Amino acid sequence: MHIRQAKTQIKNAVIAYNTKDKTGRYMIPARNQRPVFLIGAPGIGKTAIVEQIAQELDLAFVSYAMTHHTRQSALGLPYIVEKEYGGRSYSVSEYTMSEIIASVYEEMEKTHKTQGILFLDEINCVSETLAPSMLQFLQYKTFGRHTVPDGWIVVTAGNPAEYNDSVREYDIAMLDRLKKIEVEPDLEVWREFAVETGVHEAILSYLQIRPQHFYRVSMTVDGKSFVTARSWDDMSQMIKLYEFNGIRVDHDLIAQYLQDEQIAKDFANYYDLYKKYESDYQVEDILKGTASAAITERAQNASFDERLSLISLILSTLEERTGNIVIREEALRTVIKEIKEINGDADAFIDERIGFYVERMLKTDTKDNADLAYRIRLVYEQLKGKEDIRAELRGMVAKLKERSDAAQDALANLFGFFERCFGAKQEMVILVSELTVRPHISKYIYAHGCPKYYEYNKSLLFDEKNRTLNERIDSLDLPEA
Repeated sequence: MHIRQAKTQIKNAVIAYNTKDKTGRYMIPARNQRPVFLIGAPGIGKTAIVEQIAQELDLAFVSYAMTHHTRQSALGLPYIVEKEYGGRSYSVSEYTMSEIIASVYEEMEKTHKTQGILFLDEINCVSETLAPSMLQFLQYKTFGRHTVPDGWIVVTAGNPAEYNDSVREYDIAMLDRLKKIEVEPDLEVWREFAVETGVHEAILSYLQIRPQHFYRVSMTVDGKSFVTARSWDDMSQMIKLYEFNGIRVDHDLIAQYLQDEQIAKDFANYYDLYKKYESDYQVEDILKGTASAAITERAQNASFDERLSLISLILSTLEERTGNIVIREEALRTVIKEIKEINGDADAFIDERIGFYVERMLKTDTKDNADLAYRIRLVYEQLKGKEDIRAELRGMVAKLKERSDAAQDALANLFGFFERCFGAKQEMVILVSELTVRPHISKYIYAHGCPKYYEYNKSLLFDEKNRTLNERIDSLDLPEA
């Protein structure tokens, strides 16, 4: 199954395991809760989805890579205690609390959450001395004499043997204690994540053109050669930082992440070409409706790969612009709602809200939430000391409406450009589809509308679905009635 299906399976298991009966006891006792064993190629997002599940279910989360643990760190250190049995005193070995179990309790103290997920990665690579203890842990959720608290679900992960020389093949006794879920790389599923998290447009565009380069692991004369989903995600973040700081992105940087020389060279060449398109096409002119005849003619005569790159360049600009509007609108709505609660000193109230959103900005879990907190803080800072707060807010709303009107014009100009260049063909289908999946653009269109988008979304995509459905029906070669 792909990673999204695996996430659903794990999330459902966590919900089921945390279900209590009317007396408040877990309907499946801890010792009968089989840990999930998520097995799949490296870099496809196994850790990420488990952490997402914890966030979505409001659970605490503790993660450990088991390859870093010895028997002592997992079980705890031995110490001698004196005990009396049958009237005689004996020296007995006991163990300090396991570092892993202790981390669970520390997380409970920090978050005040009694339920959580304990995620143990690379579990099938533990040392030979630790393996017997892992069998006991998977059965009873204990390391030594110390048990994982009730309400904590154990999720484990590992790589297949072909990806890791340290992998130990599990026997039936071990596998019979696990809920095994096998997961495989899937570009379309990863692309949904990539769009939502803002992976660099050059990467999204490249993988549309070269989907076979998304995931590759192979052996060469020089050793292992590989590219994973994690490679693209991590490289995207670094490319954005290089661009922000005016540092040139070159093959040397790319090869640090894409450890397959063929793909690294190919993407490096494509990235240079992508940046050239960015300069040549003047996306701002297209969105202003002032694209020259030369640009229109070039788009009409461009190869399909170049047209895909152009779509990505346009979407990147639109996503940033609409995202800015959507976040500013949400910030103003929040402030207007909170301002109604002022009772007394307005500046004192504003100072308190500024402090609140500064703290939220630093502690929030996603970039969008951090950006929203930052924007709310800026609104309050602009309001501080103003005699007529409501007049100031009305001015902000008016300025934001001007931005929104400009975005409406940009969308209309974009559709006009595509109509002139490509008509209602494949490029228009791709454009409409991409506008739909881009989170900020789709939120903006949902809130403010876009007549051309609705027109083409209804006609092109509906017709495309009908055509695909008819093709599938024809392929069945059904007998005539």
